[in-house]
Amino acid sequence: MITVEQSEQLRAWFAERLPVDVYESLDSVTLDREEITVVGVIPAAESVKEFRERTREQRIEVAREAEELYRRKVAWGVRVGEETTLFTHLAVPVMTRLRQSERQVLDTLVAGGVARSRADALAWCVRLVGRNTDEWLTELRDSLDEVQRVRAQGPDVCEPTDSMKSGSE
Repeated sequence: MITVEQSEQLRAWFAERLPVDVYESLDSVTLDREEITVVGVIPAAESVKEFRERTREQRIEVAREAEELYRRKVAWGVRVGEETTLFTHLAVPVMTRLRQSERQVLDTLVAGGVARSRADALAWCVRLVGRNTDEWLTELRDSLDEVQRVRAQGPDVCEPTDSMKSGSE
């Protein structure tokens, strides 16, 4: 999990390297174990296709530098009004064990035509949970940031304590 401070540093890194004419403004920079996703606002008059063509070389240059530095792929996206479009992003397989009742939920979504496969059904469920629990997930992420902050203030577990030192003398 990335801290708020690390997230701000990552955002600043991209803001410094992206040429001024790529985005009107930088909307978000998000990170997970595999990928960094950069989304910016573009003018309503510009299409996503036009943006991709106009900025391709600039984005590739920044992505190469980021991929070398952060050891993650870089994905790009744009926001026009309330609509966000992602492109060049990863679809990462995730293994999970599901009980029959959980598999039946996925199979019902497939049978009902909501999803083409169990994998699509699971992705649909994750998106649905994400949309309906944004506030709760934000609170959970903030709590994890606080846990990391408190852990960082604790003692170094690799350093021997006084009682360990005296016992070995």
